[in-house]
Amino acid sequence: MKLTGWWKNRSSAGKVELYTRWSFHFFVLIEIFSIGLPAVASMAKNTSPALGVSLFLTVCAHSVVVGVLSSRALDWIVGRRERPVRLAAFTAAVTAAACLAVLAVRATVPSVDAPLAATLLVGMTAFATGTLVLCLREVRQMRYVAPATAVLVGVAALAFRIPAGEATGYAVGVLLSGVFLSAACGFSGWLLGAVYELDRARELQAQLAVAEERLRFGRDLHDVMGRNLAVIALKSELAVQLARRERPEAVDQMIEVQRIARESQKEVRDVVRGYREADLAVELEGARGVLHAAGMDCRVEFTAGRDLPAEAQSALGWVVREATTNVLRHGDARSCSIRLTAAPSGALTLVVENDGAPKVPAGPPGSGLAGLRERLAVLDGTLEAGPVEGGRFRVRAQIPGPAAEPILEPETR
Repeated sequence: MKLTGWWKNRSSAGKVELYTRWSFHFFVLIEIFSIGLPAVASMAKNTSPALGVSLFLTVCAHSVVVGVLSSRALDWIVGRRERPVRLAAFTAAVTAAACLAVLAVRATVPSVDAPLAATLLVGMTAFATGTLVLCLREVRQMRYVAPATAVLVGVAALAFRIPAGEATGYAVGVLLSGVFLSAACGFSGWLLGAVYELDRARELQAQLAVAEERLRFGRDLHDVMGRNLAVIALKSELAVQLARRERPEAVDQMIEVQRIARESQKEVRDVVRGYREADLAVELEGARGVLHAAGMDCRVEFTAGRDLPAEAQSALGWVVREATTNVLRHGDARSCSIRLTAAPSGALTLVVENDGAPKVPAGPPGSGLAGLRERLAVLDGTLEAGPVEGGRFRVRAQIPGPAAEPILEPETR
């Protein structure tokens, strides 16, 4: 497997999640290197290395807690676990304790100057605020996180008898940085949730299409059989009553029941035949429309020189239908091509190829391809399906034909 397979084999939703998740993991390193290391350097210059190491370890612990919360919050957004309420409360408590510790050191240790304290306070509260926003659903709740944090930091600074001007500076810095990261993190969470909703909607669209077809077939079968079965039941009951009275009309009623039963068999065969037969042109145009609606670039290449045999149309139409469903449900396709050609011998070849196919199947093979092979086998046809070069997936169906003039010539429509 190529080194890029871990990225190419993911769906669009998976790629967005991976990018978002690692962005938040990168925040852990940013907090450590942009906030923790300057604290060590500043304390080393002021002959307080032990205090610098303590502040550095505090920032490291805080960044790890925030990183864990962001990971759990993203899991909640995509629906893999419950909302991490307790972990969010713990993160808020750790942030508050770290900020109080910084303010206490600022108020009691002269070597800790205002710029260093501001860097620590603004940095830790900003990352914590952005992560806490991920745990909220509504914007009206998110917008209060940064202002509330700024007010608490300002009040705590005044409680430690820090000058009002400096305390106000802390509060303003916390507010501005908190608003920025709240907006960035909130948008990232909303985008990830929206992408997964679209992915689930596409899956649901394919399932609804299958369910709608099943309902249509069930409705048609009910319409055909419901009335006939009711008549058969009534006439059978009447025949029983006449037979008990030794009336000769009982034979006529049973003959009528036999006739209705044979008509029902014929009507059921007609319904099943109509369900099994698929118009190739209709299926090709339908595939083009469905894939375009799903945001894919779909090319259909075919031209009918003369009518195809009904059996070949039905079999190839089902190949188009099943392949289109697989493109919608599996992989992360952005383009799809459907090409129908004929050899000089009259053999038909249908190729459906799409990109974005995973190299490793997500599960065991389904029954769809097996059913297609059975349909094509009746016409001595073959079906090949599997990944090809370039991260593409190809379905190739062939139906042999007698020596004849070409039926189809490739033409882009």
